[in-house]
Amino acid sequence: MRFFEHQQAARARSLRLVALFALAVAATVLGIHFALLACWWLMNAWLPIELPLPRLFLSVNVGVTLLLVLGSWWIEASNLASPGAAQRLARRLGAREARRGDGAAEQRLCNIVDEVAIASHMPRPQVMVLPRVQAINALAIGMAETESVVMVTQGALDWLTRDELQGLVAHECSHIHEGDTRLNMQLAGMVGGLELVWRLGDDLREHTALGTLAGWAVMAVGSFGWWAGRALQAAVSRQRELLADARAVQWTRSRDGLGGVLRKALMQRQQPGATASDPAWSAALHHLLLVGTSERGGWFDSHPPLATRIRRLYGRTMPPLPLQSGLASGL
Repeated sequence: MRFFEHQQAARARSLRLVALFALAVAATVLGIHFALLACWWLMNAWLPIELPLPRLFLSVNVGVTLLLVLGSWWIEASNLASPGAAQRLARRLGAREARRGDGAAEQRLCNIVDEVAIASHMPRPQVMVLPRVQAINALAIGMAETESVVMVTQGALDWLTRDELQGLVAHECSHIHEGDTRLNMQLAGMVGGLELVWRLGDDLREHTALGTLAGWAVMAVGSFGWWAGRALQAAVSRQRELLADARAVQWTRSRDGLGGVLRKALMQRQQPGATASDPAWSAALHHLLLVGTSERGGWFDSHPPLATRIRRLYGRTMPPLPLQSGLASGL
């Protein structure tokens, strides 16, 4: 795998997609203003007299829309910006701290995190385990390297070899090193703000005739912004996953480590009722997982399909790997 080329391509695509996201937000803000302006013109066409346009019409329209979008972004970002916020979120998800003396699997995990942190020249993240989750998965959260957490599921500890677990940890540390957690949470906050714009239009419809007309106009423009924001956020997330895959290969100098993780996750996904055993991750956390919750490859999927990621690692299609205990591979 030409990991440096893949990293440069993923970063370039991510930058273009973030720019498109900003344009979608700007188009939504201006679209709301012009939609409300059109409603004002229509109302004047129905009335026997022409009413002057209210003062600060543009400023209020733009200001309220930006307040909803940027306010939601600020709330989402500040929730993880305070000291210890990532650890508190991890505990709410059911995670606990990994303990070196609590069995060979957790001892091995802590050793690997130490090694990857040294290899990547970054502060060691706090290591936590999701003990009741049998799906092979992991996620990294935290707005800064010094306040970050890597969570690994019990299924990953049970089924992955040492090399595979190293590839998994390197992938998650790449997300922390590249600021992907911060980027994803900020985009998720703005998508939430775009949804609030749509809901504002829905609320306006319940009042006067003018409110109904304005409500439909705001809903039409808000729905464009919301759907465009969701699609672009998912596209950014897919590129950051490919970037983290390439970075993991660079740091571990092995495609079989992360490749084995993805191939075993694919085998687990193909078992009957596998997705039903996954935890009910919130929409904001979908973008932070190692293995996504959907394999359809649609516009709104936060991860590329596992088969696509495996093919990029190996340059060809590879079969799933059988699930076997990985604890015999050493500490």
